[in-house]
Amino acid sequence: MTERTDELRSNLQLVQERIEKACQAAGRSRDEVTLVAITKTFPVSDVRALAALGIGDAGENREQELKQKAPDCPDLRWHFVGQLQSKKARSIVRYASAVHSVDRLSLVSALSKAAVAEEKTVRCLIQVSLAAYGPADAATGASRGGVEPSAVPELAAAIATADGLELGGVMAVAPLGSEPAEAFAGLREVASRLRSEHPGADWISAGMTGDLEAAIQQGATHVRLGRALLGTRPRLG
Repeated sequence: MTERTDELRSNLQLVQERIEKACQAAGRSRDEVTLVAITKTFPVSDVRALAALGIGDAGENREQELKQKAPDCPDLRWHFVGQLQSKKARSIVRYASAVHSVDRLSLVSALSKAAVAEEKTVRCLIQVSLAAYGPADAATGASRGGVEPSAVPELAAAIATADGLELGGVMAVAPLGSEPAEAFAGLREVASRLRSEHPGADWISAGMTGDLEAAIQQGATHVRLGRALLGTRPRLG
């Protein structure tokens, strides 16, 4: 067993303990929360090691890395969590079973066309902007992407009726400088309204290394963790 594998095992154990404690505090079952390992900039050897340690879901935010790693780890469920150019939709759909960052109608069309061409169904989450919960004197929230909550119904309807796509729920990133619990409570309200119209759209993708507890308290079903599992990211060349 390599030193790196030992490090990943230790990190994973700590992460699982954090998730378990957060679920207990929220009165939720641990089975309600899926851990998605975000492996951006890390080598595929780390992904294989995490899979061997029991990780079942992995995510990437760059198309280039997804298409490099996914073929080497086909047993993992791959999630795409980054900003997506429509021209790269088919490449993403080829490898990912879920796209967490749908934020415009043109992307729905591109993903639908790609899913039909690949003869598969892709679960799509609407990325919601929580910028309103960020500091009033900073533009940090807007840079994290997503649509305004008021735009969610139109985008949801487009996904729900698109060939090859399945409306999965919502995703968000807490704005820098915000109180994560308040931001994620806002997301929970958006998710609740969405489920009233689309009962199957029951995913809430929220929470990263620094705020997973707040996300789980507010109903997150998927937490996206990179640094806590893999450490400080190496610089891209």
